[in-house]
Amino acid sequence: MTPLGRVRAALAGISRVELATVPTPLQLASRLSDELAVPIWFKRDDMTGIGLGGNKVRPLEYLLADALGQGCDSLVTGAGPQSNWTMLAALTALRSGLEPFVVCYGDPVPDVGNLLLHRKLGTKIYFTADPERSSVDSGIEQLAAELRGLGRHPYVVPRGGATAVGALGYVRASVEMAAQLVRMPEPPTALWLAAGSGGTCAGLVAGAALLQASYDVVGVTVSRPVPEITAQVSRLATAAGELLGTPVTEPAVDIRGGWIGPGYGVPSPEGEQAAALVARAESVFLDPVFGAKAMAALIDACRSGEVVGPVAFLVSGGASTLFAAAGQP
Repeated sequence: MTPLGRVRAALAGISRVELATVPTPLQLASRLSDELAVPIWFKRDDMTGIGLGGNKVRPLEYLLADALGQGCDSLVTGAGPQSNWTMLAALTALRSGLEPFVVCYGDPVPDVGNLLLHRKLGTKIYFTADPERSSVDSGIEQLAAELRGLGRHPYVVPRGGATAVGALGYVRASVEMAAQLVRMPEPPTALWLAAGSGGTCAGLVAGAALLQASYDVVGVTVSRPVPEITAQVSRLATAAGELLGTPVTEPAVDIRGGWIGPGYGVPSPEGEQAAALVARAESVFLDPVFGAKAMAALIDACRSGEVVGPVAFLVSGGASTLFAAAGQP
């Protein structure tokens, strides 16, 4: 059996709730390619078809199936008030019959962007009163414990849905891309994306390794130090392989630093310029927290001559954050 056949067979044995509209397009960004003198393709995961789209729909297919398989009645997760992850998690949890609970770090903020969408959904939202993002982690556990004390059965998911189960969503996306790449005259040599919690990057790293893909996966960290996110991606990629019954030994993790800018969730000048260029050239909006900063790194690599061959870029969505207050993560 070919590597592609093995991965498909392994994925077929794991429960999944169908949510995403797939395959998402793999489009040549022709005007941007001309500007940078490098062929650039966009994998349009802003078009996954749930809510306003985004990359988090794919991992939620596996996470929600796992929750339902365990007989859970609710989902507890968290992040910042403008998290695309928590909004899509709440939206799809409701669709699956689970009550969503979200923990946000810091103090209450105005209802704009994703937080406004949460309010429209009726999501129960709690703030930690601590500005540290890590305060969400203990807040999630505390809330889950309170729900269990009330006789509830919550499904607990960490920030970003970054678990081995969630990473399977982007192993599946790698299979999808494999079918698209064989039709291309000159396939990309690398797939670039923003790396935040690490789950999406880990799934793509695992998928590339298991499929023996000809492209490298390049993550641009937008929140965590390079060593921390590198270790996170490696751990999740390895664990995803174990779930599939196929080891991912020493996964190739390429994480680029230096593009976080003023801080996580705060727009950077380079990111704003990159997003403006993409919007003018390709009529595609990149969110300021993830996509814009990763694109800034890719543009710099193209202009410096580091990237010369065809390259793909994961457009991960997050349109609703464009309508939030500047700097509200």
